[in-house]
Amino acid sequence: MSLADLSLDEWRSFDLLTARRIAQEAAEQVQGRVTVVETAEHFGAPLHRVRIERNAREFALVPGGAVTLGFDLDAWQPSPEQAADYAGSLDQGYGYGPDLRAHLGQVLSPRRNVTLATVLMAVENESLTAPPADMPAVLAARGLRMPSADEWEHACGAGAGTLFRWGNDCPLDRIPYGDRTGPQNQLSAFGLRIAYDTYSAELTSDVTAVHGGDGGESVCGGYGHMLAWLPLATANRNPSMAEFMNGPDGEDLSEDFSTRPVLTL
Repeated sequence: MSLADLSLDEWRSFDLLTARRIAQEAAEQVQGRVTVVETAEHFGAPLHRVRIERNAREFALVPGGAVTLGFDLDAWQPSPEQAADYAGSLDQGYGYGPDLRAHLGQVLSPRRNVTLATVLMAVENESLTAPPADMPAVLAARGLRMPSADEWEHACGAGAGTLFRWGNDCPLDRIPYGDRTGPQNQLSAFGLRIAYDTYSAELTSDVTAVHGGDGGESVCGGYGHMLAWLPLATANRNPSMAEFMNGPDGEDLSEDFSTRPVLTL
């Protein structure tokens, strides 16, 4: 079996010894070296984490296969606190609908089933060194590529299906920016530092989406706490920020955005 065909379900079934063997095989394919193989808990079940170093940059193994992405609004209800916080944002003129569910319907990607290849994805995002349209060529020169939007969501959520990669709740007594104690500071289930800072907006090969942040827009006063956390939601495509990036002024701000390089197996 090719490593690219490794599914998340298969990966979950492996013992640690098998995970180490797979990690070593992946490292050899990309002329790298294994730096971490460990097991962490992910929503009550163990999940192996692998890091591989190549050219002084660390990559995490992201198993693929048939996975479900997006957020299932039909199966979710906001908590009273979340609903009340959003209502306060509406009073200040922010929000895309009369309630939080309507707002999420405008900014989150829909529930869907996709099939993804297993890849190595950079643990840390990196700033753009060229306009977004030129980044594929820049990365290709290093043997890398931009992730797809589906790959980014899967790498972030690891099959969780929750609003955020850590669950459906977020602290409503503070905003994530500058907060050193919140759940956004934890590594993702696959060991990536992802969806951790609303200023850290990431681009993928899908020009209609911005992931993991909104460039700091939600930090503005009056947004409310719930809206300040939502840019970190796994399925949030931040459509207004993506539209701005595709406009006449977007290229001038490209240095403020980042991407998360992928190594294909």
